[in-house]
Amino acid sequence: MDSSELEDLTQHINDKIYGVMKILHLRTLAKDPDKRNMLKKISQDLLSINNLLNQFEAQVNQQKEILKSLKELEKLFEEDVKQAKHLKENIPPHMPRKGPAQSSAAVLKTSQESESNKELELSKKPSKHKDCIREMLFITTAEFENIPAYMKGRFTYDQINNVIQDINKAVVCKYKILKQSLKSMNNATRKLYQRFKDEECKETKGQYFIVDADIKEFTQMKVEKKFHVMLNMLRHCQRLREVRGGGIIRYMLQ
Repeated sequence: MDSSELEDLTQHINDKIYGVMKILHLRTLAKDPDKRNMLKKISQDLLSINNLLNQFEAQVNQQKEILKSLKELEKLFEEDVKQAKHLKENIPPHMPRKGPAQSSAAVLKTSQESESNKELELSKKPSKHKDCIREMLFITTAEFENIPAYMKGRFTYDQINNVIQDINKAVVCKYKILKQSLKSMNNATRKLYQRFKDEECKETKGQYFIVDADIKEFTQMKVEKKFHVMLNMLRHCQRLREVRGGGIIRYMLQ
């Protein structure tokens, strides 16, 4: 046995002897009525302290659970902030953007001026609404999610709405020409006008429609397989329907 083990053993024996001596001393004190009352009071105080420690421990555990919940909530908030930041930085091009903030007085003044201008324009140009060209509504995220996966494939929400933008561009260009007077047209525009008229049929009367040739004429979009897949999705979302006849497929807005 080395010296360190001997020292540990000696310390252990001394501790035991010290403990026994304390017990003997306490037994001697217990025989004294005054000391006995003091020991009882000490015992009661120790029980009270022990109860307080138990309550304190329970409170600490409760606070630990609250802290854990707050940390989880903080993570959720951080994810929401990241998503909001991503949405802000990636707003689809077709979505309207909020302009600079105005004071309530400025907004009221602008609104009043707008209403006044509207009334003046309506009084001067009662046929203004006749010049309005109908456009296709953009697809909502809910509608996009409801498109079957086999039909949607890998196309994105932005891609289908970009197609709608091009279709609207073609519709507006076509019907602006149809609303012009023949006298103001050049030869190229007259040819387009005549083609538009030739493509009309009984079902398209009073409706807005385009054909593949209009897409090629007025947009940069290629009329290929991807385009027709997009049209299938737009038909599914009830944005257009096909009218066939005379070897022509007409895409009529709904």
